[in-house]
Amino acid sequence: MNQTIDVAAADPTQHPYRWAMLFGVWLIYFAFGLTISALAPMVGPITHDLGLSHGAMGTVLGAWPFIYIGAAVPCGILLDRIGARRALLLAAMIMAASGLCRAMAVDHLSLFLAVGIFGFGGPLISIGAPKIIAEWFEGKERGFAMGIYITGPAIGGILSLSLTNAVVLPFHGGDWRMVVTDYAAITAAAGFIWLLIARHAEARAREAAEKAAPKRPQIEIFRELMANPVVRVILAMSVGIFFFNHGTNNWLPEILKSTGMSAVDAGYWAALPTMVGVLGSLTIPRLATPERRGAILGGLFVLAGLCTLLLQLGEGPGLILALIFQGLARGSMMTIALLFLVEARGVGSKNAGSAGGLFFSAAEIGGVSGPVAIGVIHDMTGGFTVSLWVLTGVCALLLLGLVFGIQRPAAKARV
Repeated sequence: MNQTIDVAAADPTQHPYRWAMLFGVWLIYFAFGLTISALAPMVGPITHDLGLSHGAMGTVLGAWPFIYIGAAVPCGILLDRIGARRALLLAAMIMAASGLCRAMAVDHLSLFLAVGIFGFGGPLISIGAPKIIAEWFEGKERGFAMGIYITGPAIGGILSLSLTNAVVLPFHGGDWRMVVTDYAAITAAAGFIWLLIARHAEARAREAAEKAAPKRPQIEIFRELMANPVVRVILAMSVGIFFFNHGTNNWLPEILKSTGMSAVDAGYWAALPTMVGVLGSLTIPRLATPERRGAILGGLFVLAGLCTLLLQLGEGPGLILALIFQGLARGSMMTIALLFLVEARGVGSKNAGSAGGLFFSAAEIGGVSGPVAIGVIHDMTGGFTVSLWVLTGVCALLLLGLVFGIQRPAAKARV
């Protein structure tokens, strides 16, 4: 028995239990997606109940990314110290608490704080998930595993966007507070299942081996990571990726309603990009081998930009293409950027927690500013047209950053 555990600790990437760990990560990420998408379909009822403007609701939707910015780096440090097993359980508990507090909100401030609580749990998942994958998978299998777990939040988002207005909200007689309570209960159940999975001997052995390894000073690790120009470019690009993802994720139902759709139809159509994203996540990251990773990421940036242009056409074939392009882009951009980061020089699985903390701390600047900017611009202009043009510009900047910040330096290095 001890020999088996020692082998698993030395090379966990070959142990069959890695698939159980992947399922547990997927489940926690499913609850993550369910929670972050829960408010978007109910913007109308919530703003009416609490008397909020679109701008105020934008600050609520951006509350947890705002907290996330300051919490990501400390959470990365905490995760490296306590291990990903305990970190993901703690994250599930925090997310469930956030859901329960949302149900008790009575005004803008209380709802803002309730959503903000989620910002302390989100980093533990976003950082812990790729860390576990980096520890238990390698090579092409690593990209495939990352593609699989990223379908978790996508499927959670699909269910939230498509069923909230059509099934769950009517079931509770239009009481949005009961809806978020239901989702909090699902999140707590996901945390309990993860607890059972992560108690396996192989997972404990891997964690014990990592804790026994000598630790470097954290400031030294951060200094080394930030000295890498590829890491710096990826951190800058993460801001734009999350500006696009969070902005479109949170406001897409309202953008679709502005074209004349009903709330139920908008919820169904808003779920289409997420369904497309699931399929893309299962295939695109696996294809993103080092030699073609840049080209694939650049193609995703182009699709994201086309999405923002086509959304301005309203209903019709262009809208369907826009939603498909959005799903392909938002489903894989972050995953491939993380692959770039984890496999960058000086990172690897040993520094994945710290690097992930830097990544998501930077990225959530875009996660905050995206929803807030779209809400504020809507209030100023009376529509979403200007906001969509801003998103188009962000996608153009991402493409330029990839070409001049990563691809060209890499080509010169090879020469």
